[in-house]
Amino acid sequence: MHNPSLAQLFGLLALPPALALPALAHAEFIKDSSVNLTLRNIYFNRDFRQDNAPQSKREEWAQGFMFSAKSGYTEGTVGVGLELYSALGLKLDSSDARAGTGLLPNRFGDSGPGSYSDLSGVAKMKIAKTELKVGGFTPKTPILLSSDARLLPPIYNGATLSSTDIDNLTLDLGRFDKVNFRNSSGNHDEILAGNYGVSGDHFDYFGATYAFSPTVNVAYWRAELQDVYQQNYLGFQGSRKAGDWVLSANLGYFDSSENGAARGGDIDNGLTTAMLSANYGAQTFRVGYQDNSGDSPFPYLQDADTYGANVVQILDFTRARETSWQLRHDLDFAAFGVPGLVMINRYIRGDGYEIGGQAGKEWERNLDITYVVQSGPMKNFGVRWRNATVRSDGAGELDENRLILSYTLPLK
Repeated sequence: MHNPSLAQLFGLLALPPALALPALAHAEFIKDSSVNLTLRNIYFNRDFRQDNAPQSKREEWAQGFMFSAKSGYTEGTVGVGLELYSALGLKLDSSDARAGTGLLPNRFGDSGPGSYSDLSGVAKMKIAKTELKVGGFTPKTPILLSSDARLLPPIYNGATLSSTDIDNLTLDLGRFDKVNFRNSSGNHDEILAGNYGVSGDHFDYFGATYAFSPTVNVAYWRAELQDVYQQNYLGFQGSRKAGDWVLSANLGYFDSSENGAARGGDIDNGLTTAMLSANYGAQTFRVGYQDNSGDSPFPYLQDADTYGANVVQILDFTRARETSWQLRHDLDFAAFGVPGLVMINRYIRGDGYEIGGQAGKEWERNLDITYVVQSGPMKNFGVRWRNATVRSDGAGELDENRLILSYTLPLK
């Protein structure tokens, strides 16, 4: 059997599906495929409570559409496949005085365009348990965790290689050289570093995860944003039963420094993160700890989340020399006859950093309630309310509400 080259695959991505698919229409290619349409509607309101705030509030309403189609692999020693993704974000309500929520491509003083979009795809090739993919990605790794906290996720463009050929060991390798930010159209050549406001030409990473058992693993990851920062991560995840309880731990340490031309200046940062959990029936109790040592804030990619225990709705508690604690309680109402209803309460407090030459402190309180319809014609329809209160010497005084309606329609 003839298998297409990567160049041919890129050519197929540009063809209409009716022309591209017949050439690859083998059993697994079609049988293992999936097609989904996700609708997301978000109302976002952030009220600035401190005196003399330059903007009194950010308040916007937007609608997102995300279409994804993923094939399986063709038969043979070398399997090939395709993935397609397209998204559209529409402004429903905004103004230049209320802009800047991150839902739309605008900022305070500029209401911006009424829509934005993204179109990308992935050409993939598989030999045994090794996969090579080229295209647009939403990575979920400790050193690059693509954020899905707004209307559309950011898309990082490049190539990835993943292998599970060695028992219990997962190896990951990749490079991204372009990014479509979460509230913009088109790809950008410069990849920005959060907390530093500078960019690198490409982002490289390597990861190795070894599973001692289905519930215990250790990981090492290495990342470099060219000429900005380099980062090493060591992590441990484990859980075990103790009677009717399930005890879990997620522990990690990041060591970050400057890279190459050091466009963001000298970077000296070590971030320790720990989340301990105890589950009993419908309830889960968690304690989070984060310690940000060194003289620099934690570096990460813009529009990505930090993989830390205390990275929450508004704050991430990653200022230089900041230490923070979290108390969290999760309640699953399925045990009370309401499957699909989940509530999260948490409180995080941080201190130890400096702001304006003075000792700083901050706290955030969250209430997060989600309900997803479990059956019937409205199955997969979700309603989520996210409420946050922040009092911070660095970020000011904020009250925030997000109302999110979502619906995923499986088309295949």
